[in-house]
Amino acid sequence: MSQFTVSGQFKTRDGMQAFTRSIDAVNENVAREHVLSKFGAEHNLNRTQIEIGEVVAE
Repeated sequence: MSQFTVSGQFKTRDGMQAFTRSIDAVNENVAREHVLSKFGAEHNLNRTQIEIGEVVAE
């Protein structure tokens, strides 16, 4: 597994909030899916409310 840093923004009541998350995943697509899943669960967001800007392998 590789370490990926995923950054982007998600919708809040006050506008958009930036985020950066480090995650272990097999590839870039799996890293994106994990971030979408975690933000959806933690912040009660739909996938359309989360914008992933960049995924970088470390």
